Amino acid sequence: MRSPMQTSETRLRAVSVALGLAIVLVAAVMATPSAQASHFTVLYNFTGGADGAYPMYGSLVLDKAGNLYGTDSGGASGYGVVFKLDAKNGKLTVLYSFTGGEDGATPYAGLVRDAAGNLYGTTTSGGASGYGVVFKLEKTGKESVLYSFTGGNDGGKPIGGLVRDSAGNLYGTTNLGGALGCGVVFRLDKTGKETVLHNFSGWPTDGCSPVSSLVLNKAGNLLFGATNSGGAWDVGVVFKMGAKTGEETVLHSFNYSTGDDGAGPWGALLVGPGGDLYGTTSWGGNGGSDGDYDVGTVFKVDPETGKEAVLWDFDGIGEDEGGPYGGVIQNKAGKLYGTSTEDITGDSPGAVWELDPKTGNLSVLYNFSGPPDGAYPLASLVMDPKGALYGTTEYGGSGSCSIYWGGCGVVFKLVP
Repeated sequence: MRSPMQTSETRLRAVSVALGLAIVLVAAVMATPSAQASHFTVLYNFTGGADGAYPMYGSLVLDKAGNLYGTDSGGASGYGVVFKLDAKNGKLTVLYSFTGGEDGATPYAGLVRDAAGNLYGTTTSGGASGYGVVFKLEKTGKESVLYSFTGGNDGGKPIGGLVRDSAGNLYGTTNLGGALGCGVVFRLDKTGKETVLHNFSGWPTDGCSPVSSLVLNKAGNLLFGATNSGGAWDVGVVFKMGAKTGEETVLHSFNYSTGDDGAGPWGALLVGPGGDLYGTTSWGGNGGSDGDYDVGTVFKVDPETGKEAVLWDFDGIGEDEGGPYGGVIQNKAGKLYGTSTEDITGDSPGAVWELDPKTGNLSVLYNFSGPPDGAYPLASLVMDPKGALYGTTEYGGSGSCSIYWGGCGVVFKLVP
């Protein structure tokens, strides 16, 4: 299994070489016919021109009119774009193209949208000190840098996105920096004042290097998140934190001694209707003990006791594949939906699946085949009111800028 950070660096280098200048706004096309194709639609093929390429870990945002908003790499200056896609006709509009200077560069994460239609997000680099920014993008296309990280005590290199409370405060994490070098949890108020709520200390009692976005509970007073490393075995933790106080509790420390509970959580957590936390790990699990591979899990954590239960163990062989980097979403019936990236044999570059947490049954809804339908879905899915799923793949599609599985990535729709 490839290391996400290593492959991201490779992909970013590939972007700077391969991106062209022209933009071709491609209408929605159907994927190659297969047993699953009646429900799967490619809404947009990234071209590697001004529209960018290689959408990574950021899930899409869906508005009431059916428009999708997201980020990708490349663009006119090669430092990433914010885009809007009309899901009905497949028309893509570039809302902003980062220049790589003080405005930021390389948005890995997704966006947050307020009631007025303004978008908020992070970049992993760029800014006044080169350690990333928090930005606001107005409906007019005007971008404002709300905060520029220094890489010191305030943190640096935010990989995860933001969560916004009812008062307009933004919460997020940085992958490094802080007083102890393991990253921070921060709050940014409407004036742009940053408050460090927590400095991660890492192994053996705390998390380190968070890569996922935070989530708020319904009351807006508790934050939940996961880190990719740190904890008792340095393979990540699940934590909760007071949104005002910053008081942190490590709910679960993933255990690499057995590996059964997973390791390396990458995607954001989901707070279920009953308050339970659901998430995925990108590797670990029951692999090795029963002849399969340790390529991730779907898990549930009790937010009060910290008790963890593995709902699904990916084996990396066959349809269920493995390596889920995105989190999960849930429909009204309680079923979970997510993506995985590839199987060990390399026969398929990803899948979309449905998991019933009550029965533990997982069903594969779609297996990607590479061009032209997409490859390597890294981000979490988003669901519309009718239950249709939307997502992105990093590679695949009809574009020609990729060195992996062909294509520059796609936006897709899947009706279960």
